[in-house]
Amino acid sequence: MRPVGVIGHLARDVVEGGPVRVGGGPWHAARALHLLRRGAIVCAKCGEEDAARFRPQLAALGVPMSLATGGETTGFSISYDAEGRRSMTVDAVGEPWSEDDLPARLLRRVEWLQVAPLLRGDVDAALLERLAHRRRLLLDGQGLVRRRDKGPLVLDDDFDRDLLRHVTVLKLAEEEADVITGGGELESLRGLGVPEVVVTFGLRGSLVLTPTVAEHVPAHAIEGDPTGAGDAFAVSYAAARADGHAPVPAARRATAVVAAMLAGSRA
Repeated sequence: MRPVGVIGHLARDVVEGGPVRVGGGPWHAARALHLLRRGAIVCAKCGEEDAARFRPQLAALGVPMSLATGGETTGFSISYDAEGRRSMTVDAVGEPWSEDDLPARLLRRVEWLQVAPLLRGDVDAALLERLAHRRRLLLDGQGLVRRRDKGPLVLDDDFDRDLLRHVTVLKLAEEEADVITGGGELESLRGLGVPEVVVTFGLRGSLVLTPTVAEHVPAHAIEGDPTGAGDAFAVSYAAARADGHAPVPAARRATAVVAAMLAGSRA
C-alpha cells in the first residue's frame, strides 16, 4: 500500500482568544493519520521562528514529516458561533511554496496527495502541475477563495481556474462553495470540470458530487473543538480513495475519522 501525502502550510492559530497553537492542514491531517495508522508522508512549511516549537509537536504524532521554513508563519484568530459557524481574522501571511521547498524523494511514492493551502497564492498552477505528475490531487478550496490579505478573512471567486485542471478532488466548505456558485445550486460545481467535488457542512455532513452522483452524507453528532475538521476529512477521504473506496463510501469513512478525532480533542 503506497502512502498518502499531504502538503501545506502550518498556522499559528488563536482559537476563542486562547493561547497560540499549531494549526493548518498538515497538522490536522497528521492528527487524523495518527488515528488511521496508515502509511503517509506529511510536508509542511512555516516561518523559521516557529519551526523549533512546531517540530516536536509534529514528531509526537508519529507520522513521517518534512518541514520547510521561510518567511513568517500564517496566523489566524478564530471564533465560532452557537451553530458552529466560523469567523476568522488573518493575523500574518506566510511565504508561498516553491519548488525548492518540495521533498521530491519523499513524495516519489505518493499517488494520492492532499494539497492544503491556507490562502490564495500559497500554491500556484505551475507547482500544482508538478505535484500532479503521476498523482491524483485533492485540493482544499480555501486556497482558491481566501484573499491573501491581513485583517478579517475575505472570500471571493477571483481565482485562477487553470489551477483546477490538475485536480482530481476539490474539497470545499459550505461558505467557499457559496462564493464559487454565487449562492446558486451546489450541483453547478460540476461545471468546474473537477471529477469529484466534496462540500462539507460541519454538523450537517457533506455532499459528494461526481458526474453521475449527488449524495448527502450525514455527520456524526459529537461535541468538541471543530478546528481542523475539514483538513482531517480531506486526508481521510484521500486515504479512502487511495485504498480503492468509491467517493460516497470514502466520505462516510472520512466522516467517522473526523468524529473520532474531535471526540478525542474534548477538554
